[in-house]
Amino acid sequence: MKLVLMAPKGPMYRHRTGSFGWALRYKPLTLTTLAALIPPELDVEVRLIDEGIQDMDWDLEADLVGITLITGNAVRAYQVADHLRRRGIPVVLGGPHVTLVPDDAAPHADAIVVGYAEETWPRLLRDFAAGHLAPRYVEEPGLSLAGRPFPKRHLLPRHRYVTDAVFEAQRGCLHDCEFCVVPAAWGRKLYQKPVGDVVDDIRRSGRRLLLFVDLNMIADRRYAMELFAALVPLRIQWHGLVTVMFGDDLPLLELAARSGCRGVLMGLESVTPDGVRACKKGFNSPKRYLRIIEQLHAHRIALNGCFVFGVDTDTPDVFERTVDFAIEARVDLPRYAVVTPFPNTALHRRLEAEGRILTRNWELYDVQHVVFQPAHMSPEELQLGHEWAWTRTYRLGAIAHRLRRSPMPAALAWALNLAYRRYAHRLHHYRGPLLATLPQPEAACASL
Repeated sequence: MKLVLMAPKGPMYRHRTGSFGWALRYKPLTLTTLAALIPPELDVEVRLIDEGIQDMDWDLEADLVGITLITGNAVRAYQVADHLRRRGIPVVLGGPHVTLVPDDAAPHADAIVVGYAEETWPRLLRDFAAGHLAPRYVEEPGLSLAGRPFPKRHLLPRHRYVTDAVFEAQRGCLHDCEFCVVPAAWGRKLYQKPVGDVVDDIRRSGRRLLLFVDLNMIADRRYAMELFAALVPLRIQWHGLVTVMFGDDLPLLELAARSGCRGVLMGLESVTPDGVRACKKGFNSPKRYLRIIEQLHAHRIALNGCFVFGVDTDTPDVFERTVDFAIEARVDLPRYAVVTPFPNTALHRRLEAEGRILTRNWELYDVQHVVFQPAHMSPEELQLGHEWAWTRTYRLGAIAHRLRRSPMPAALAWALNLAYRRYAHRLHHYRGPLLATLPQPEAACASL
């Protein structure tokens, strides 16, 4: 059986034409994990295509194609799937978007996979080999991540990514933020790999600089402490995702630092208490942000701080206030997103009931486009203010100010910031048709 596994990209993140540079790409786990889950008794020749690093092969030959998709690349995925099916090649669709809205994806596929694929994907392949593919495979209760095969990272070229040392220890999140895809798609249950399995995967890779893609590495404090303690003797350095509670838990923070933590991505979301409440992220407190950043830096941990624009309490002054904070607080790598009502999330259901959804063009659901009517500004103001915040934050002078006393090595800190600067200055190329004729963000937001 010739099997192709594919990750298409939306226009902002596509090879050659996208706005992200090489310095911001890491090797995805999904394709290499799916490849590892192929039943060993099947005679399968597998090929992986990541459109973030290579062009789409419209003339590929395969007996079956599996495509993983998020909402932002659903339009592209459907385009590819429809093309392949017209050529007589069966297509399977899976991933977060399919799990959120399976009936949206089903018309474009011979089969869909809803939920996590550890059990359903091998069963689907066995069914296909036996000639009786079902139209839908749904994750069943009782999923365990223990004893799973390690991702086949070698199937994607190492040199095309900044790192292939990408690992996962647990999935899910206990919180219920209104805009988050996770509770809508998979609920609030945590799925954890045995710490020994994680350590074995790291040892097997031989890597010393790692990235964990867990949505919240400290969701379960007991598990986090066990994992960090097990990482200490490995003498590695790692980066991962955490909540602001990480900075308030000194024993956890100190152990993470000893285990090799050198950077975290943290959702600060808003610099105002009203904005945090609007995000339904009550454990965030803007008045603690400066102290948290100081604690991180004191432990040689850099911060990739994430902010969102467009919550219902935001007014047009939110952009300048947020940028000023990010620069003065010396956030090592600030990141901005537009609030996005992904399908079937609590936010989408509320905005739809209020008649505020402006478009269901999934290609614009990439957290960089406005797809709804904001409460206290126009869609144009939100879009242009968002772009202004990116470009303002990544001026060379602002970068230099933020990186004073940064715990990151200077070369790495500047490389990442310059890659984000490139991204910031290309955002206006990808505005939706509604905003295509508007002036450049610098001119439009000169009064901010």
